[in-house]
Amino acid sequence: MSHRLLTVIALLLAGLWGAVLGYLHLNGRIGLLDRLEASLADIRSIVVGSNTPPPVVSIVAIDDRTAAAHGYPLDRATLARLVNAINALKPKALALDILLVDPGPEEGDAALTAALEGGPSVIAAAATFAQSRQRVTNLPDDPLAAIPEADQLLLPLPRFAAAAAVGVVNVATDHTGTPRFIPLISRAADRLDPAFPLRAASVALGVDPTIEHDAILLGTLRIPTDIGQRLPVTFYGRHGSIATSSAADALDGKLPADAIAGRIVVIGATVTGGGDVFPTPFDPVMPGVEVMSTAITHLVTGDGMVRDHRIRLIDAGTAVALPLLLVSLIAWRRSSAGYLIIVLMLVVWAMLNLSAFAHGYWLSAALPIAAALPPALLFGAAELWRDRGRARHFAEQSALLQRIEAPGLGEWLARNPNFLAAPVRQDAAVVFIDLSGFTGLSENVGPVKVSEVLSGFFELIDEEARAHGGAITSFMGDGAMILFGLPKPADDDAARAAACAVGLCERTRAWLRTQAGLAEKKIGFKVGAHCGPIVASRLGTGDRQQITAAGDTVNVGSRLMEVAASHGVELALSAEIVRAAGPGSVLLTAGRIEGPLETTLRGRANQIDAWLWRSRTL
Repeated sequence: MSHRLLTVIALLLAGLWGAVLGYLHLNGRIGLLDRLEASLADIRSIVVGSNTPPPVVSIVAIDDRTAAAHGYPLDRATLARLVNAINALKPKALALDILLVDPGPEEGDAALTAALEGGPSVIAAAATFAQSRQRVTNLPDDPLAAIPEADQLLLPLPRFAAAAAVGVVNVATDHTGTPRFIPLISRAADRLDPAFPLRAASVALGVDPTIEHDAILLGTLRIPTDIGQRLPVTFYGRHGSIATSSAADALDGKLPADAIAGRIVVIGATVTGGGDVFPTPFDPVMPGVEVMSTAITHLVTGDGMVRDHRIRLIDAGTAVALPLLLVSLIAWRRSSAGYLIIVLMLVVWAMLNLSAFAHGYWLSAALPIAAALPPALLFGAAELWRDRGRARHFAEQSALLQRIEAPGLGEWLARNPNFLAAPVRQDAAVVFIDLSGFTGLSENVGPVKVSEVLSGFFELIDEEARAHGGAITSFMGDGAMILFGLPKPADDDAARAAACAVGLCERTRAWLRTQAGLAEKKIGFKVGAHCGPIVASRLGTGDRQQITAAGDTVNVGSRLMEVAASHGVELALSAEIVRAAGPGSVLLTAGRIEGPLETTLRGRANQIDAWLWRSRTL
């Protein structure tokens, strides 16, 4: 498969994967990613750090000191005194985060009813859900359709509900129990109820909420909401970040007026062991009353996190664009620079995501990771597998090159790709070998036998050439030319060429004896060797090139094979190569040498001195 086709397929699959995840994300159907997103949201919250909440909400806590002085839970009469003490300081609204679902002593209940009627107040209700009915889905045509329906509502006693507004205190937590959202609307079979924070904000602002598809309107204030009319909750810091006073001080008349006047006051329990606590990124035991107070602050000031349909659309777009970009970059450049660009791009995306979070826009981090990581890893693995295949191919080609070229010549070409791009004149030694009488045999034995014989012959030549550092520049029919002196001339080129020529004679003679039918057909061989100046160059164009040598030295070396054949010997050498090989060469130790003979070469006007070599075994 071509690289371009593989890239196109990878891009299509990456885009489709991102689109599917984006669609599921738009409809809130990826529970596993929501878990990952929750953890990443905690990390971003910690990185951004805590901040000071706007001074619009105060908490009056039924804490350990209150419980020690007045008991716990507070009786209705004591609770009535607490409400009266707070109302006396003129709060904007009072929200009682306590369920009043069971009757108490008549005197206490009557006192609490009267106290609630003494100012704008809100009391708590709760909803219970079947597990299978808590999932929310995004239906754009109806802003209420995505709200899950409660199995049961735990409502306050009618007398209390008549004296104060009622709001549902439910929170939506993740798998760790951390509150992530406040459902602003609760739905039962025959009624809709606002959340406790929404009711408190509505009473304090003196406006009724208006429900849009992905927002709640409080007068001119528009609060973006997530699927199911849920308000994202982000915490200001550890518990106590929102101004908190003890109910004991309020009951004792010690509560400062500036902590109450003009604020929304939330009464709730923080007593140790009370059970109404939640883990948050900043605190493992955040009181539930502070969770409600945080949501009220978001609603009144509009400083909450924005995570609505438009944000989810941006997430879905990122889920498509990021994997496409990563796959394109991997396909474009698989170098250190390319991978650096990918890393920098991911760092930029992470910084933009974090910056958006710090400015109140909750862009998903889990979705782009889930969308981009699998396609990038799979495509990268495919590219790596493909590159390894190409590397194996190049290794095989390199091994083949090394079999043909002199040892070190392949590495030299790799380091110097322009080697012999222009012809080079230099000294070298050449050895030619050719089978005698093989052409006639080829007509009788057939192509298969010819191929088998020549393969064995060429392997023999290759081994001898490599053993002596020669480069086979060409196989010519049933012969070959071996060059000594590339990539650079050496002082022992002639000696190695002479040794190679002698080795070829000894091994070819022995090899011919092992070939059935060749001895009877009187197949022989001849070898010629010479040294002198040559012109080395590359022949061919484009991807098909080979190294070759030309010049009078090459012509003389080739004609010396005819000299050997005419004198009935296996090897003929020029006087130049014998002289250059030196008196200690293998020519004298492995055989007998005769000459010099003044010889005329075909196609050459001038005569040369030639030497004839015979093996001592003959």
